[in-house]
Amino acid sequence: KVEDESITDLITKVKELGYHVITDGEFRRATWHLDFMWGFDGVGHTPTKTGLPFHGEDAMVDDTYLVGKVGIKGEHPFVEHFKFVKQFEDENTIAKYTIPAPAQMFQQMIVPTNIETTRKYYATNEELIQDIAVAYQDVIKQFYKAGCRNLQLDDCTWGAIVGDAAKQRYKALGIDLEDVKKQLLTVNNLALEGRPEDMVI
Repeated sequence: KVEDESITDLITKVKELGYHVITDGEFRRATWHLDFMWGFDGVGHTPTKTGLPFHGEDAMVDDTYLVGKVGIKGEHPFVEHFKFVKQFEDENTIAKYTIPAPAQMFQQMIVPTNIETTRKYYATNEELIQDIAVAYQDVIKQFYKAGCRNLQLDDCTWGAIVGDAAKQRYKALGIDLEDVKKQLLTVNNLALEGRPEDMVI
């Protein structure tokens, strides 16, 4: 109820300022990216004990990892969140929604803390990429069916692969940085295959 009221208030202010795009400001999320992953089959999460190192601090976000093959059977929870925003559209505004990019989910499952668990379900990164892409294709269609015509993919993975530090980090893991780039690009592009022509992504 508090989220509904806050989002309604936010959208009212955005309209008053004359913007032509409305969003929920991601107010319903505990994190900007992990909540979305939790909406898929095969993804588990538990409260973290150690936290995630981030700029000299431990971010106390839930540990998020695979518990099976990635897929989606029912409607993704975020589609319902979008429908709430959609009701406020008018002749001057369009409802926009943001989700983490497929590459973000792929990266989450192959980080050093998760790779061992991931290998229980996927022998290769290519198999994981395929399942993530297919699941995203389904979710994109769900958003479209709900009336979404403007979907934004947020992706921090590319920022983590630039510069000499990234090269050294991946080299230490025995991974070729060029291979990582190809995989990030592949999963993002595959997820967009078959997308509706009149949907801006």
